[in-house]
Amino acid sequence: MRGELLWEPPRELVERSNLTAYARWLGKGELSYEELWRWSVEHLDEFWASIWERFGVDGGYDAVLADRSMPGAQWFTGARVNYAGHLLRGKPDERVAIVHRSEVRRTTAEITWGELREQVERAAAGLRRLGVTEGDRVVAYLPNIPEAIVGFLATASLGAVWSSCSPDFGPRSVVDRFQQIEPKVLLAVDGYRYGGKDFDRRETVKGLQAELPTVEHTVLIPYLNSGELEGATTWAELLTTREPLEPVKVAFDHPLWVLYSSGTTGLPKPIVHGHGGMLLEHLKKLHLHLDAHEGDRVFWFTTTGWMMWNFLAGVLLTDATIVLFDGNPAGDVLWELASEAGITTFGTSAAYIAACMKQGVEPRANGRDLSKLKAVGSTGSPLAPEGFRWIYDHVGEDTWLFSTSGGTDVCTAFVGGVPTLPVFEGELQGRALGAKVEAWNDDGTAVIGEVGELVISAPMPSMPVFFWGDEDGTKLREAYFDHFPGVWRHGDWIEITERGTAIISGRSDSTINRGGIRMGTAEIYRAVLQLDEITDALVVDLDDHMPLFVVLRDGATLDEELERKIAKRIRADCSPRHVPNEVRAIAEVPRTLSGKVLEVPVKRILMGVAPEKAASRDSLANPAALDPFVALAGAFSRPA
Repeated sequence: MRGELLWEPPRELVERSNLTAYARWLGKGELSYEELWRWSVEHLDEFWASIWERFGVDGGYDAVLADRSMPGAQWFTGARVNYAGHLLRGKPDERVAIVHRSEVRRTTAEITWGELREQVERAAAGLRRLGVTEGDRVVAYLPNIPEAIVGFLATASLGAVWSSCSPDFGPRSVVDRFQQIEPKVLLAVDGYRYGGKDFDRRETVKGLQAELPTVEHTVLIPYLNSGELEGATTWAELLTTREPLEPVKVAFDHPLWVLYSSGTTGLPKPIVHGHGGMLLEHLKKLHLHLDAHEGDRVFWFTTTGWMMWNFLAGVLLTDATIVLFDGNPAGDVLWELASEAGITTFGTSAAYIAACMKQGVEPRANGRDLSKLKAVGSTGSPLAPEGFRWIYDHVGEDTWLFSTSGGTDVCTAFVGGVPTLPVFEGELQGRALGAKVEAWNDDGTAVIGEVGELVISAPMPSMPVFFWGDEDGTKLREAYFDHFPGVWRHGDWIEITERGTAIISGRSDSTINRGGIRMGTAEIYRAVLQLDEITDALVVDLDDHMPLFVVLRDGATLDEELERKIAKRIRADCSPRHVPNEVRAIAEVPRTLSGKVLEVPVKRILMGVAPEKAASRDSLANPAALDPFVALAGAFSRPA
C-alpha cells in the first residue's frame, strides 16, 4: 500500500450520505462499498432499474438492457423521458437554484427556482417562435453564465439538441465543431472580459453566421454591452412571451447534446449523448458520488466548452445550488468566491491545484471564511500526491478530497469520489457504481495491483449514442472498441489497488517505454514539478532519444546544476532509464482548450510530420506554444 491515509469520513457524514440511504433502501446496507460496486456491475439491469425508481424517473419501459453489445447497447427500450423536464420539476420556487458572478457582473447574484423556471419557459417559447422543433440543433457561443443554463434547458425541453463553445475559442475551432451538426439557431454574446481585458466578439459572431449556412436565427446576449448586431434577435426579445412548459418526451437514446473530442489531430469528433443515458448517469453520480444535498452549493471551475459545464448543470437534478463563475481564476479569485458564495463543494482541475502550490496561494489568507467548504474535487488530469497533501495542509484537514477520472466520452467520472470511503494520498477512492472499470494487461486479463489499460468491460447508459455524421459507426468503433473488440478502451493507464482504490498514471498512447520499463508521463511530471525552479513540463519519447521540455519559474536558469537536479529527481522517483537525454527550456507547454498536454502531436512534429497534420492549432489554448517544436521538426529522427 503506497498512499498514506489522509482522511476518513466522519460517522455523521456516512450516516447522512445519499449513498448510505440508497444502500439501505435497496436492502443492501450491510454491504461494503466494494461489495455494492461488485453487485452493481454484475447485475446491471437491477442496478439501473433501481436508479430509475429511487430518483423517480417518470414513465415505464419494456426492458432495462435489451442488448448488451458494445457498441450498440440498447437501454430502457420503450421509455419516453426528458432530461430538462425531470430537472425542472418539484423544487420550491423560493429555493436558490443558481449563484453566479463574473468579471463583467462583479456582484454575486442569485436566481431562484421560480425565476429559473420562468426564464426557461420564456426561452422555450422564444425558440419555438424561431421554428425550433424536436431534433433541431441549437448552438451556443457563450461563457459560463446563467443564460447558458437557461438556453440549454429550454433547448432540451423541446427535444432539440444542444451544443456549446466558450467565446475564448477561436473562430475556426467553433466552426469546426458547429458546422458538423448543421445548427438552426445560434446563441452568442457580444463579448466577454478576462483578466480585466474586454474582448468584443461581434465580428466573430458575424463570421460564424457566414460559415454556418444552416443558422436561420442568431440570438445576441448583451453581456459586455459592446453594441448591437444587425439582424440578430436580442435575448430580451427571445424572452418576451411566457408559456407553460410542456417538456417533449423523447426516446431514451434521443440526442440531448453534442460534446466534442479535443480535435488536436483533425476535426473534433461530435460525441452525441442521449436524454435517458445522461439523466440516469447524472442522477446516480451527483446524488450517490458527489453527495449533493439541499443547502449545498456546488462549484466547478469550467467553461461551456468542457464537459464539466454539462456535469455542473446536471447538479440541478439534485436539491443543491450550483455556483457559476466566468473570468480569470488566477491567484485568490476562486477561493474568495468560495468564501463569499458559501461554496460547500469546490471543483477544479489538478492543474489549478498545482498552480496554487507553485504560486504560494493561501486559500484561508486575509480572514477568508471557508467554514462551509467540506469537499474539494479535482479532475482533468491525475492529481499528484503533493496536490493531495497541499489541500489537507492549506484548505483543511477535515476536507473530503476526491480526485476523479472520466471523460467527455461519457460526460461523467467513472472512477473517483465515494463519500463513505477514506482518502489515501495519490489515489482515487473507488470505481463508480454501475461502471465496470478494470485494468487489463496485454492479454486482456483483469489485474489487481498492476498497471494496465483502463477498460470498461460492461456497457454504461451514458456511453455515446453515436458520433454525429458517423452513419455506419466506424469512427465510434475505432475510437473505443478496436483494441479489445467489444470492450471500451479508454486510453489511460490505471492500477486498481488491493484495497479498491485507483491510480491513474497518464495516457497509454503517450507512455514511455525505455529498456522494457513503462512509465506514464504523469509520473515523470510529478517528479520534475517538485523542483521549485520548474512550473510546467512536457516529455516525449522519440524511440532512441527522450527530450524533456521545461517551463522555468521567473528568475530561474536552466544550467548544469538544474539539469543534475532534474536527473537526480527522475532517477530516484521514476527510474534511471527515464532520465532525459536532454533538457530544453520553453516559454509554455502547448495544451488543448480543455487543458490537456499535447504529447502525441508534439512527438509527431518532432519526428518530422507536417505540423498541420500533427495538430490543429485552432484546437489549442495557446497555439504559439507549438512554434518551438515546429522549429525543431526533424531534428531528432526521421519522419514517422
